[in-house]
Amino acid sequence: MTWISVGSLAAWLWLLLCQGFFWRTDVRLPPRTPPAAWPSVAIVVPARDEAEVLPVSLPSLLAQDYPGRAEVFLVDDGSTDGTGELARALAAEHGGLPLTVGSPGEPAPGWTGKLWAVRHGMALARARTDAEYLLLTDADIAHAPDSLRELVAAARSGGLDLVSQMARLRVATGWERLVVPAFVQLFALLYPFRRVNRPGSRTAAAAGGCILLRREAAERAGIPQTVRQAVIDDVAVARAVKRSGGRIWLGLAERVDSVRPYSGLAPLWRMVSRSAYAQLLHNPLLLIGTVAGLALVYLVPPAAVVAGALTGAPTLAAGAAAWALMAGTYVPMLRHYRQPLWLAVLFPVIALLYLLMTVDSAVQHHRGRGAAWKGRTYARPEPAPRPGD
Repeated sequence: MTWISVGSLAAWLWLLLCQGFFWRTDVRLPPRTPPAAWPSVAIVVPARDEAEVLPVSLPSLLAQDYPGRAEVFLVDDGSTDGTGELARALAAEHGGLPLTVGSPGEPAPGWTGKLWAVRHGMALARARTDAEYLLLTDADIAHAPDSLRELVAAARSGGLDLVSQMARLRVATGWERLVVPAFVQLFALLYPFRRVNRPGSRTAAAAGGCILLRREAAERAGIPQTVRQAVIDDVAVARAVKRSGGRIWLGLAERVDSVRPYSGLAPLWRMVSRSAYAQLLHNPLLLIGTVAGLALVYLVPPAAVVAGALTGAPTLAAGAAAWALMAGTYVPMLRHYRQPLWLAVLFPVIALLYLLMTVDSAVQHHRGRGAAWKGRTYARPEPAPRPGD
């Protein structure tokens, strides 16, 4: 146990210093200046049964204060709650940017529903506009009035092909406060923003709620065709763009918010477990390694502290030091979400929940229920063709 606790401490020292400073929350939109001429933008919103959140999110898109031409293309992906009709009514009520509502029908074989909807939205945009940029944003994302303007200015100023912001997720309920900031923390641990933003780095990721994508870069990367089966579509899009020579940027948002409510643990559990095993490439060996890694990094420190306190073993000091590093690296994210800092001490409990969610994701996959979301289930994807195949 002593050597295990020392190993956990060593792992935390490595994470603190060598994992792209993942724990820092100061990666925000890069310096930007307004372009001389504002390019046209098509805003594509895939939406499936989103009537609950559209009254908050869609008016924020229609009200974008953008100096150039911009249009909104909402794709009603087989909704049963009147999403399309509600979108038209909101546009008539609020005015603002032009809105087109389309419906692509059921996804073709080999496509996820969201990417099938994105494909349809991009086709509508091509038919209606010569937009230089696409803003791919989820139906639960509310944007500040200057959001689009700031994204385009950042892309133009930095010569970026993809600019993505991790929306501030809702943290209103007790379970949201416990689970949501940790979700963003673990995402940043897997995909350190500084590494993502480094041109020579192989690390690529994006946050699907808010992606500004240059149309030429999308065509060069074959998007969405090359990622059509991706369950974790945002990361797949970023990888495709970076692999094809594009420059990407990812950071935390300050005025882009998710308004989707999570009423309890069950919907949060589904949010994580639907894609956790896909993140591990549906590989049992990666699952075993991930579970072991989570246990070593997050569960060993409190166990070592308890063991040391009860038996006087030398594990106490190493376990306490590792636990302190774990909590300390979580404090900046709690501040970003304006949450009580004492929650940092509970990260081992939160990590245990995520470990169980990951195992459940694998169990559901092997039971044939795979990545299930809003009535659709996706099996393990086959390799997608590269552009030109």
